[in-house]
Amino acid sequence: MILIKSAEVYSPQFLGVKDVLIGGEQILAIEDQIDISTFKNLGVEVIQAKGKMLIPGLIDAHVHIAGAGGEGGPATRTPEMQLSQMISGGITTVIGCLGTDGMTRSLNSILMKVKSLRAEGVSAWMYTGSYQVPTPTILGDVGKDIAMIEEIIGIGEIALSDHRSSCPTTQELIRLVEHARVGGMLGGKAGIANIHMGDAKNPFQPIYDAVNQSELKLTQFFPTHCNRNDYIFEDAKEYGKHGYIDITASSYPFFPEYEIKPSRAIAEFLKAGVPLNHITMTSDGNGSLPDFDEKGNLIKLEMGQPKSIFTELVDTIKDEKLPLEKVLPVVTSNVADILKLKQKGRIKIGNDADLVLMDKNYTITEVFARGKKFMDKGNIVIKGTYEK
Repeated sequence: MILIKSAEVYSPQFLGVKDVLIGGEQILAIEDQIDISTFKNLGVEVIQAKGKMLIPGLIDAHVHIAGAGGEGGPATRTPEMQLSQMISGGITTVIGCLGTDGMTRSLNSILMKVKSLRAEGVSAWMYTGSYQVPTPTILGDVGKDIAMIEEIIGIGEIALSDHRSSCPTTQELIRLVEHARVGGMLGGKAGIANIHMGDAKNPFQPIYDAVNQSELKLTQFFPTHCNRNDYIFEDAKEYGKHGYIDITASSYPFFPEYEIKPSRAIAEFLKAGVPLNHITMTSDGNGSLPDFDEKGNLIKLEMGQPKSIFTELVDTIKDEKLPLEKVLPVVTSNVADILKLKQKGRIKIGNDADLVLMDKNYTITEVFARGKKFMDKGNIVIKGTYEK
């Protein structure tokens, strides 16, 4: 058991200065003051957090946990994500995906990486499928994967409006997303479709067409990279009033000539009237970040970092002057609600004890995942199995 004393608690809404008791993997109590003498024989660790802010562990809903890339040939395949990459960015939950390479990489390897992260003490799920349509699956159908495999909660990332997309027809997209939805219903999961949005003009049209020709809703789609250029950003301001929009955090430093800075994107979407609960931000961590010339030749390749979502969260507060409790849902409760992760995203009694302590300079000092301390006084104390 761990007792966090006198922290400024953001749940993500501000709850005031509170004591928070965690035990096992859950949050047991949140009170103005919890008397430690009540637990004196239970070996409770006490952490004095006066002057620090306690927030939910961040949820990164788009991470290439088993590696990605390869657009520039075999040597450009990115490596697996390491546990410390999550912890250093205050991330306690990830959703893994396959991405561009649904041809030489395997969903089986992502599933085993999810299992390994869980065994190391953090939380992880995954999407079935890849860029390609027809898309790879484990059990032969995306609906079966979602309904029958506990770790799979949706499908993605399916590529649209991109030169690497399979250019699915409207009927193919409808069928794929409907199967995902029914699989989610049968498995008690979100069954959502994570959509890679490319650089083509009028990028949301394939989604609008699928919705207009079926009984699907825009909220069955979860389009990402909505800040990748100025025109998708402008289109997303309208789309986001009716459906979800996801901002990619990790690519901005590498492509400032194209990308809308994620922190500014959050502020601009809110100013445009996009509901806060429709906005999320993910890292695209360990994914390749390619740049192509007009002839389709690869001219640049970088790799995303999971910690980028925390960096951009802080920039939203410091540069865009938005309060912490206003922007925190973008990487916590909004993601949990959209993906139906009921124990995640909020500091609430009975929820998983995924917590981050940070000082007034927004420096992370402690990270707890499922009740276990992974960072202490700014030092990562639990690393992945093969990390030094």
